Amino acid sequence: MTTKRTVVASPASQTIGWTREFEAPAPRVFEAHTDPDILPLWTGPAGTTLEMREFDARTGGCWSYIVRAGNGEGWAFHGSFHEVTAPRRLVQTFEYEGEPGHPNIEVIEFEDLPGSRCRLSGLSVFLSVEDRDAMLGDMDKGMDENFERLDGLLAGR
Repeated sequence: MTTKRTVVASPASQTIGWTREFEAPAPRVFEAHTDPDILPLWTGPAGTTLEMREFDARTGGCWSYIVRAGNGEGWAFHGSFHEVTAPRRLVQTFEYEGEPGHPNIEVIEFEDLPGSRCRLSGLSVFLSVEDRDAMLGDMDKGMDENFERLDGLLAGR
């Protein structure tokens, strides 16, 4: 079983590419990314909760949520869905409301693999290399925490 995550961020590039494999078929992993009842179960830093304000996972739909710490402090994010093609592809914008004017666009593709497995491939495109580098700072730990929780959810834990 290979679930190791890869991240590629070439110097002077405005992009971050990544891959991660899961022990579940693409439709289940896609659902975990697009169902407003499932997404909060695995998204956000450890010790936080995800408070949905809006989530309409369809082409042309919008999303908005707040990540809440145990002390009630929150960080709000929003975006729009530019493409939702079940169970193969999501294209969406992503913006932290605490620093408006720095959105990125994300493309996530879901590929079925033998043995009821799925490979996610993601590409995030930023407005500047500086914006991209700011995201890279905390990305590894957060992505691993989220995907490990998703692993557990997909396994029924």
